[in-house]
Amino acid sequence: MRNRGGVLVTPLLRTFLVALLVEMVTTGASTARAETISGALTRAYLNNPEFNQQRAAVRATDESVPQAKSGWLPKINGSADDGPQYSVTSGDPTAPAKQKSRAPAPTYDIGFTQTLFDGQRTANYVSQAESGVLAARELLRQTEADTLQATATAYMNVMRDTAILNLQRRNIDALLVELDDARARFAANEVMRTDVAQAETSLATARADLAIARSSLQASIASYRRVIGVEPQHLQPARPIEKLLPGTLELAIETAMAQHPKIIGALHQVDVAEAAVKVAEGALLPTAIALGTVQQPDDTSAPPANVVFFAGVGGQINIPVYQGGAEYASVRQAKENLAQARLDVQSQRAAVRGLLSTAWSRLVAARSAIIADEAAVKANEFSLMGLREEAKDGLRTTLDILNAHQALLSSRIQLVTAQYDRVVASYAVMMAAGLLSAQGLGLAVATYNPKIHYEQTKNRFFGTSAPDGR
Repeated sequence: MRNRGGVLVTPLLRTFLVALLVEMVTTGASTARAETISGALTRAYLNNPEFNQQRAAVRATDESVPQAKSGWLPKINGSADDGPQYSVTSGDPTAPAKQKSRAPAPTYDIGFTQTLFDGQRTANYVSQAESGVLAARELLRQTEADTLQATATAYMNVMRDTAILNLQRRNIDALLVELDDARARFAANEVMRTDVAQAETSLATARADLAIARSSLQASIASYRRVIGVEPQHLQPARPIEKLLPGTLELAIETAMAQHPKIIGALHQVDVAEAAVKVAEGALLPTAIALGTVQQPDDTSAPPANVVFFAGVGGQINIPVYQGGAEYASVRQAKENLAQARLDVQSQRAAVRGLLSTAWSRLVAARSAIIADEAAVKANEFSLMGLREEAKDGLRTTLDILNAHQALLSSRIQLVTAQYDRVVASYAVMMAAGLLSAQGLGLAVATYNPKIHYEQTKNRFFGTSAPDGR
């Protein structure tokens, strides 16, 4: 079946719309503009503070590369020595108590050092920094996926809890009718006082459930505001994103092993640890540096035109023989850190596989639950109508009808929950497969590219202004 806009409307989607479209969130705001899950995801992508914080962390990590490269560049320092001198004379009554004179030879000095060989430590520092940048980018990808998953969950939490709240309200309206009917039949001596008490008890319980549902919705609204940054307003139904997922669990696992940010980030951390071992081993090798100095003192004892100029160039080689054993301990420590990093890769792979299998199972279960819950709702609706007709003939009690109301309410809540689970689980599968991103979802937003800032800073050796990388 298709609507006027040509969009396919399946029985499942029709049930979803009936159950949730009427439950749009209106939290007191005057605006009538509806919010979609894509709009909420876009807001979170642009404004979520945790995500923006991680972007800044990646930009800070980029600066470690020019810091490491500075080991290849010369170090230049300048100094100046000039100023008046004071002296105090004692024991000579004819001499002034205090005298002031100019320094005899103000000196201006410029020196530089240039590393010629440092046991390849600078090269390994650079490799370590570059691998650290790549690891930080993977952490950013994971933060993006976490943010989008949290947004989808927060969005669906509000949708689910609003639907449940309105189901509870309608249940109270139905129970009020049943209570009025029980009282009228009691007045007509058709039922016992017990029937009225049972209706009153069911109504009191429903009102308590309504209070719990209202509290749950307020908590979900607070979570929505924290993740997305605005109040939920007129939320539109959301569909699962199963069409974006791999066709089978095996294919999803294969995809995750190849590109999940936690796994790729762990592999980059192995590269960081390997470079750290080489840096530590470089401390056992000799170093060679070139030294230079230029001095230009004024000779005040000679005519003003007499200027003394001095320049010198030299070299220095340092050969470590024994430094107390600290460098050997550093090498051993770095190797243990490398072993730990390699084990972490295995741990991340196992964790991702488990997370993906769990999310996939939840998605499959939600699909089956929706079918069963749809049938249960229809059956309970039919049962309630039949019990009401039988009650008119005295074949059913008030308690039978109240139990039927509760069964219908429970099945409707279960259907709403199953629809919620299907949407949330589809996002969870996409995240566990390493595919959840603004680009993967096709969000209408300019995606953040961390490479831009890296290119702006990797060879920047002057200046203190920080580019934003956009």
